[in-house]
Amino acid sequence: MSEVSLTGHDLIQDYLKTLDGSPGVYRMLNAASEVLYVGKARNLRARVSNYARPSGHSGRIARMISETVSMMFLTTRTETEALLLEQNLIKQLKPRYNVLLRDDKSFPNILISTEHPFPQLKKHRGKRSEKGSYFGPFASAGAVNRTLNQLQKVFLLRNCSDSMFDSRTRPCLQFQIKRCSAPCTGRIDRPAYAVLVADAERFLQGKTTTVQSNLAAEMNIASDAMEFERAAALRDRIKALTQVQQSQGINPAGVAEADVIALHLEGGQACVQVFFIRANQSWGNRDFYPRTGAGAEEAEILEAFVAQFYDDKEPPRLILLSHPVENEDLVSNLLAERAGRKVELAVPQRGEKAELVENAVRNARESLARKMSESSTQNKLLAGLAEAFDLDAPPTRIEVYDNAHIQGSDAVGGMIVAGAEGFLKSQYRKFDIKSAAGKNSDDFGMMREVMTRRFERLLKEDPERTSGSWPDLLLIDGGAGQVSAVAGILAELGVDDIAMVGVAKGIDRDAGKEEFYRTGMPVMALQRNDPVLYFIQRLRDEAHRWANGAHRAKRAKQVSITPLDDIPGVGAVRKRALLAHFGSAKAVSRAGVPDLMAVPGVSEAMAKVISDFFSARG
Repeated sequence: MSEVSLTGHDLIQDYLKTLDGSPGVYRMLNAASEVLYVGKARNLRARVSNYARPSGHSGRIARMISETVSMMFLTTRTETEALLLEQNLIKQLKPRYNVLLRDDKSFPNILISTEHPFPQLKKHRGKRSEKGSYFGPFASAGAVNRTLNQLQKVFLLRNCSDSMFDSRTRPCLQFQIKRCSAPCTGRIDRPAYAVLVADAERFLQGKTTTVQSNLAAEMNIASDAMEFERAAALRDRIKALTQVQQSQGINPAGVAEADVIALHLEGGQACVQVFFIRANQSWGNRDFYPRTGAGAEEAEILEAFVAQFYDDKEPPRLILLSHPVENEDLVSNLLAERAGRKVELAVPQRGEKAELVENAVRNARESLARKMSESSTQNKLLAGLAEAFDLDAPPTRIEVYDNAHIQGSDAVGGMIVAGAEGFLKSQYRKFDIKSAAGKNSDDFGMMREVMTRRFERLLKEDPERTSGSWPDLLLIDGGAGQVSAVAGILAELGVDDIAMVGVAKGIDRDAGKEEFYRTGMPVMALQRNDPVLYFIQRLRDEAHRWANGAHRAKRAKQVSITPLDDIPGVGAVRKRALLAHFGSAKAVSRAGVPDLMAVPGVSEAMAKVISDFFSARG
């Protein structure tokens, strides 16, 4: 056990007396018991001994060592286990000196679902639990939607839900605009539809030449037979196929499947560009701005990024990198374990692969330049906000609140977050209003519930305010009454040091004439051309958009709920069958046992259960 009085190099030197050469993970802590850094080691004693040297460290490492007053160690069986544990701890603890990927969004895929006799073409996120063929990932929802839009024109596959499919009696608009073959009403039989599905899968697998030549042959046959309407339809499908190929951007001939990951580091800030290549097609790119751990180098940043990025994503067989990582074999083994197959990391020096990496590096450099320019502008706006409202310093975290409901139904509270990096969308929150305030259309009551739940959780999870989750400015949609109510709520919780501003529409509810309310201070306004006013309007509008979106989603979910959901033994399949047979839940409630038994999958016993359920409801 190290002496309490020891710190820095002396402390680390003392720990070496009890360390052996096992693989494992170490944590460095400061005087407040905050974790400064989490590291892994093939040999704990050898790795930690590097920190015991009094010189030869970068400025970042020297600062970290000087702040260290204690260390924690955990041994593992293998270095791969140590790497996995290290990444889990970094994600959980967010240490100041570690590189941290601050984006936890999943990537969308295209799914051809095979749980129905006529497969559905749709966008999919999350776990691949549904049966079917998955293609992706795509860089964004927009990239998927554009591709789906063109694929529907080419392959005429349905995108409707199974319940909608089963309830159709005539073709929908998708058939009229030539984006579906209308299998729901028998306009195409199952074998012919299966051919369309197979063609779509071939295209998404990169076999575009085969699909295009088959369509061209069909068009020529139709033309020779003077079936000009069919030939024109096939021509339009070929045209749409050409458009979707062009929209994929760079299509490398020699790279069938890979992720291209490129880093640009400048002024202590980093941008990582990821390009997704599948089936010899580029399916878009996404930029990331990892926290660089107070000045890490390229190799450490890329290693941390790759390990964290594929924590919840399946890696491809090949990952092309702009810089070597520190422990290539270790990272490759970890990814191979996650994927259940070999994963290769490569830093290409020439040829097509090197050109792909060079293109990604250029995009990373340009994206970081734009980001740094936007950050400069954002910092000026935050400084202007502090000046306008007499804040002690520019706010680092602004939380904006708004409520949404229709005459008290499906009430939702929304919270958005903004800071020096703009909108922090991963930290947005929505609150389903649970109290009677929602039903009574009581805006004050709804705000009370939202603020109470938000700050009670903060007090419970981070009473010392060390996580960066505490706001230093609250923007409330409302006037003096709302500000007073929020101030009262926070005072009850013992939180009285957070600035807040109420934003009211002002005269004639005209944008540009907003009035601002603060506790114990006179109402004020800003000049119509003040950039700070535009900034506040953007914050308010984003909160309004977020709350309304959450309200619409909740309302849509409620619309899809029927009394059938409460009947024991009636799952999704029986529910679809009952609605398809009777047309509505109300018609089901009026049906007798013999009529219910006519529905596929409903036995006599099940029919009695359904009938008794509605009889009991009266």
